[in-house]
Amino acid sequence: MDWVILLAAGVMEAVWATALGRSDGFRRPLPTVVFAVAAVLSLVGLGLALETLPTGTAYAVWTATGASLTVAWAMLTRVEPVSLAKILLLIGIVTCVVGLKVIA
Repeated sequence: MDWVILLAAGVMEAVWATALGRSDGFRRPLPTVVFAVAAVLSLVGLGLALETLPTGTAYAVWTATGASLTVAWAMLTRVEPVSLAKILLLIGIVTCVVGLKVIA
């Protein structure tokens, strides 16, 4: 269950990062509220996962999940250009995170 919570927290990290980018410096209310709620949920989830998972591994999985999903979402919504290099690097991040989970 701790890994599920950690992955959900990583998803929330992607949500808050995306909302932060769309908040226009906290001037747009809806993205600002989404940012605040998702940030709290993300950190609470990380904190809960750290009760049973090694800190370094959990933090790496949390940040990699959030970063990878943020970039993937930006490419899917055409906020960022899609490139083969980005896709291969994202696959590399995911592969490394899976490796950390396997040896944890």
